[in-house]
Amino acid sequence: MQVIKKLGLMMAFVMALVAGPVSAQSALNDILSNGVLKVGTTGDWNPMSVRDPATNAYKGYDVDVMTQLAADLGVELEFVPTDWKTLVNGVVAGNYHITGSASISPPRLKAAGYSSSYISVEILPFTTSDKADRFDGWDSINVAETKVATTLGTTFEKSVREWFPNAEIVVVEAPARGFQEVLSGRADVFITSNIEGSTLLEKFPNLSAIDVAEARTPTPIAMLMPQADQVWINYVNSWIELKKTQGFFETTAAKWGL
Repeated sequence: MQVIKKLGLMMAFVMALVAGPVSAQSALNDILSNGVLKVGTTGDWNPMSVRDPATNAYKGYDVDVMTQLAADLGVELEFVPTDWKTLVNGVVAGNYHITGSASISPPRLKAAGYSSSYISVEILPFTTSDKADRFDGWDSINVAETKVATTLGTTFEKSVREWFPNAEIVVVEAPARGFQEVLSGRADVFITSNIEGSTLLEKFPNLSAIDVAEARTPTPIAMLMPQADQVWINYVNSWIELKKTQGFFETTAAKWGL
């Protein structure tokens, strides 16, 4: 019996040694130990995350959400600049613990994990007012004479290639954006979420929403996280559920007109 008891104690000791380093590798441990929550954000998705180039300060829905998350963790908040084509890579490489809002997509799911969703978007097409009479639905965009602009590495890039195979696709790299190509006259159409679209229409009076029968690809939005870090994912998911119950996400969405 003594031998069996000693073996049991030894196994428990070994299991504790194995479990210790694994637990310590969680982003949650790193955040609490160093006192900093690092958030990857592109700063170019209005009104989710917008960077002021003069001050490098960020504002938007995501900024409010991450500010509250950091406050509840009791740590400082640090935004790490990134772009859409390297957003997932930054999570995988450990450049930041979490990202701001990103649409959930199968390619991203292959490499990174996601939090629970807290908001959703749908996609609409836009053009300038002087070209609005050229388009009367999704099919009218898919012609050789149309230039559709999109930003490299975004889910929009994949969508425009699938939806408009007959059109000319104009791809720009961040910080350039598809809507800027349309405003400049170098392209005719861009697509974006209903969230950003409404903001752009207010900011640029010469932009016009293309009349379509219905929006496309309603998509849940969530935060990208390290795929194997279930400790950190569980914490954030529980936090999201708590904040939903408290009305935080609803209030924040209303503040930013979402």
